Amino acid sequence: MNTIQQLKEKIFSNAVITREEALTLVDAPLDQLTQAADEIREHFNGNTFDICTIINGKCGRCSEDCKYCAQSAHYHTTCQDSYPLLDTESLLEGARHNDEQGVLRYSIVTSGKRLSDKEVDQVCESIREIRRQTNIQVCVSFGLLNEEQFKKIKEAGASRVHCNLESSRNYFPQVCTTHTYEEKIETLKAARRAGLSICSGGIMGLGETMEDRIDMVLTARELGVKSIPVNLLNPIPGTPYENNRVLTNDELCRITAIFRFLIPDGMIRLAGGRGLLGDKGKACFQSGANAAISGDMLTTAGITVQTDLQLLNELGYEVKLIDE
Repeated sequence: MNTIQQLKEKIFSNAVITREEALTLVDAPLDQLTQAADEIREHFNGNTFDICTIINGKCGRCSEDCKYCAQSAHYHTTCQDSYPLLDTESLLEGARHNDEQGVLRYSIVTSGKRLSDKEVDQVCESIREIRRQTNIQVCVSFGLLNEEQFKKIKEAGASRVHCNLESSRNYFPQVCTTHTYEEKIETLKAARRAGLSICSGGIMGLGETMEDRIDMVLTARELGVKSIPVNLLNPIPGTPYENNRVLTNDELCRITAIFRFLIPDGMIRLAGGRGLLGDKGKACFQSGANAAISGDMLTTAGITVQTDLQLLNELGYEVKLIDE
């Protein structure tokens, strides 16, 4: 029995693999690795697929210096849009539209280090209306909030908080200097204490190593994260990463597969940058991924919900909520 099969059988016995074991998969035969990852996905989650969309709820002029981001005030990019927190009707309109298309989760994402207390109160009113008038689940990505703010958001009807780790603890200072890795971890812990589920992954192609990617997922696993966004860097002109090489489809399939080995029962979620892949993620959906962000991203075009639903139907997936 080869290493891939040994680790798969270990996972099937409900044991977790170690960092050292995950590293052995970095050079494993790709076809064997992705097939095993897909078998692990089916074993723990069946053919259920979790699909969500996002809306840019507050745009531009962000104080943070994340080197990948078109909305950072530190860089000069073609993203010139800037507007305050959207009102309830605008957020509700987006929720209705996605609900009608069969989307199950709708995430409100805002620029900036964190929302103010006043903004939290405002968006809580919007969340209440969305939950009252639609069947869609509401996720939020509001920056580095505290437990009390998250409790308000939970009471308003949101179910999940998103806060990406982006990379490993070791590599993160190369990505951003205006907030820390520990602040991100405390944000996720605060959301969990408030009774919300948590979603956290990162961006592939920042210059990080495979070890960094594995360490990021191990941190997410320690925090109890089950929804892991896998973003492919879209190098934005004007940002420090504008000349970074875009990862290949095979590289992303390997990353996806290894993440599945690390969190067997999770939602490995293809997110930003998926449109750069020639097959729009199809190979990754056969390599352990079982979730995606559909529709447009924050500042870049995505893949339409209907295109995604057609692809998922062809692959034999059933779109439904995967709860922790």
